[in-house]
Amino acid sequence: MFEKILIANRGEIALRIQRACREMGIRTVVVHSEADTDAKYVKLADESVCIGPAPSGQSYLNIPAIISAAEVTDAEAIHPGYGFLSENADFAERVEKSGFVFIGPRSDTIRLMGDKVSAKNAMIKAGVPCVPGSEGALPDDPKEIIRIARDIKYPVIIKAAGGGGGRGMRVVHTEAALLNAVTMTRTEAGAAFNNPSVYMEKFLENPRHIEIQILADQHGNVVYLGERDCSMQRRHQKVIEEAPAPHLNPRLRDKVGERCAAACKKIGYRGAGTIEFLYENEEFYFIEMNTRVQVEHPVTEMITGVDIIQEQIKVAAGEKLHLRQRDIQFRGHAIECRINAEDPFTFVPSPGRISNWHAPGGPGIRVDSHAYNNYFVPPNYDSMIGKLIAYGHTREQALARMRVALSEMVVEGIKTNIPLHRELMNDANFIEGGTSIHYLEHRLQQTKR
Repeated sequence: MFEKILIANRGEIALRIQRACREMGIRTVVVHSEADTDAKYVKLADESVCIGPAPSGQSYLNIPAIISAAEVTDAEAIHPGYGFLSENADFAERVEKSGFVFIGPRSDTIRLMGDKVSAKNAMIKAGVPCVPGSEGALPDDPKEIIRIARDIKYPVIIKAAGGGGGRGMRVVHTEAALLNAVTMTRTEAGAAFNNPSVYMEKFLENPRHIEIQILADQHGNVVYLGERDCSMQRRHQKVIEEAPAPHLNPRLRDKVGERCAAACKKIGYRGAGTIEFLYENEEFYFIEMNTRVQVEHPVTEMITGVDIIQEQIKVAAGEKLHLRQRDIQFRGHAIECRINAEDPFTFVPSPGRISNWHAPGGPGIRVDSHAYNNYFVPPNYDSMIGKLIAYGHTREQALARMRVALSEMVVEGIKTNIPLHRELMNDANFIEGGTSIHYLEHRLQQTKR
């Protein structure tokens, strides 16, 4: 096992990784920007290294600075968390070539699954169900593009092959708008992802977003840890996640989970990963794989009792998974609300100093956050300042506990989206469960303030 790990991230995930390491007796090095000098996890780390000014391009995305920090502190491995460089194949390769262990998949696996076209082809070969679409990237021939769209049938969606995070996508409802949409998406993709390739898929009208969590070691062992429903979204960004997914047949879950595990075994996957699907009319359709830990991993941890971060570390150290599929038990229900520093209804970011912070407690309540009284939320990064997770023996109990926790939570000095979460926990359709990925957008349009 590693003696020292460098955490190449910030915010709540940096603190989460640090806690997992401390529990395992592993020393931690935290890299940070000048804006995060006073962060809780920086103060708690065994060692910390400032790697640059506030802009992420000069700090958290600065590969040479991160590698240098690992060298001067004698770290053995680097955990990238999520976001930033976590799915950057060049970074993973550079880490390994510099003599450190990257706590995640191999760089070639990240490249394979990072390109949405190659990822889809790999899943088709492994028997994982996919959304009907083009075979590979769209050609340059306009007539062929039109033919492909006619075969798929409108509406279709144009997606960037190197895209992610909800960017590089355009829905097309008519043939007249098709070629212009392809051109625009190619231009955006080239600028945003340095890869102008795009592909086409059938656009599903009212799907849910359901994902399968997997763990794999380098010895060919793979398990799936059930599913999460992440359908409550705004602009393709998740707002609420829960596990298990409401009204999903467990047999169907197991069937798809087994295929996901088989696919990961086939591509030689190592580490934690999430295979994401659109789900409509009792059919799963693969959309992408995230080759890292997810923001919403706590809900899976709550219903399985598996520490996903610690499993990542053990697998990276070369250990065999101690879990077998028969060992995975799903108990109860968990719901996660992302707490963002933003106006709850206009969604304008709200950085600044937190004058009063009170986290809720009680049975089944977990708060993953790096915030505290007098903490200054910098304007330079993502607005998420924490995650509130409620667990119950049933979904109804988890909802009830979340309502109480949200009523207790106090964040003053800045605006947060807590009022929106309080409303959603009392929304009749959310309480029923099974809302589509478009539900929140429609609801916000109808209730504009």
